[in-house]
Amino acid sequence: MDKQYNEDGFIPKHGGYERLITYQKSEIIYDGTQYFCKKYFQRFDRTIDQMVQAARSGKQNIVEASMASGTSKETEIKLTNVARASLEELLIDYKDFLRTNKLTYWDKAHPYYGKLTEKHKTPNATYEMYRKGIESPDPEVSANVMISLINVTSYLLAQQIRTLEKEFLEEGGLRERMSQARMEVRKKMK
Repeated sequence: MDKQYNEDGFIPKHGGYERLITYQKSEIIYDGTQYFCKKYFQRFDRTIDQMVQAARSGKQNIVEASMASGTSKETEIKLTNVARASLEELLIDYKDFLRTNKLTYWDKAHPYYGKLTEKHKTPNATYEMYRKGIESPDPEVSANVMISLINVTSYLLAQQIRTLEKEFLEEGGLRERMSQARMEVRKKMK
């Protein structure tokens, strides 16, 4: 990946999380979880807080990782992994919902599985694109659409972590850039 550095320093440009597919999908997951919890759980059920917080943590940790990326690859990798872990926790909540309500989990053999997989390939996806499934009057449909979104986002986050690891091995971190920048300044001073 071609890194762009700020003109006046050694810290690479960072942020831009809105362009990350993982962020876009995590935003859909957060909004969908808000809707799902309000619709299918009793008002004071503690599950609501747990699910909404897991969805929020997934989304917010992607943001925080992106913003920290300029100065700490370690922090970026850790927070991206925290985002993935939070979404995995949420995934289990949706699967528990299906199991405890005796609803069907859509595996690869299910007729809707392929359609959802194709939908996930659409660039710049929004909540509107998934609204019909998320806000379905059938809780089985709604939960499985959310599970599918979480699965694809978790997979993409795992790929993102592998890319970050590779970048760190190839480019190093902030301390190495700082040392290199200092050596270049010293050469110019001689």
